Amino acid sequence: MEKLRVKVWDVPTRLFHWSLVVLVAAAFASGFVGGNWIEWHGRCGLAVVGLLVFRIVWGFIGSTYARFVQFIPGPARVLAYLRGQWHGLGHNPLGAFSVLGLLALTLFQAGSGLVADDNISFTGPLKALVSQDTSDGLTGLHRLNVWLLGVLICLHVASIVFYALVKKHFLLPPMLTGMAETDDLLAKPLRGGGWVAFIAAVLIAAGAVWAASGGLIQPPPPPAQEAPAW
Repeated sequence: MEKLRVKVWDVPTRLFHWSLVVLVAAAFASGFVGGNWIEWHGRCGLAVVGLLVFRIVWGFIGSTYARFVQFIPGPARVLAYLRGQWHGLGHNPLGAFSVLGLLALTLFQAGSGLVADDNISFTGPLKALVSQDTSDGLTGLHRLNVWLLGVLICLHVASIVFYALVKKHFLLPPMLTGMAETDDLLAKPLRGGGWVAFIAAVLIAAGAVWAASGGLIQPPPPPAQEAPAW
């Protein structure tokens, strides 16, 4: 049967995806190595915050298949997929759950890192906003969540390999080129998500990074200087 090539993933979505892959890998590596690399771990975390905020905004004002309303699955869509009756473009229903899970865990990881305190060499830029007990609790969850995130990433990669080897459905090329093949000759390419939406999402993400880096926190007053004894 003739297949139709349709543009599914826009450039911002693809850039977000691969940038997140690189930054999460760098955050994992720098966090485990520790030492002088912990500062880079924090910088990666701030960059991830910006990416996630961008993706959340893009999920509302981006192009067709990047929007949450397009791929968040309902019960009917999941049931149709399990019965082999789902033939849509973009994320399939189970893939959508994987994406949402990755976004949620990554958002928690980045957010908890902002208030973390290892009492050795790293203090999150927003640590001053929470109590020490809260910071200690979130620091512990930050260390635990990295393993949950790692497991979900491995499952995500394994599913991509499974689809390629078993179902002969290659998921990576569309995320590289933006183009996907479909049997539905009436399938429509993406729409929306133009320059205005992109610039708005970038500005909001940049503002979030500034706020996450402590831009809204009033700096402590300088220490009082003693009057000279004369």
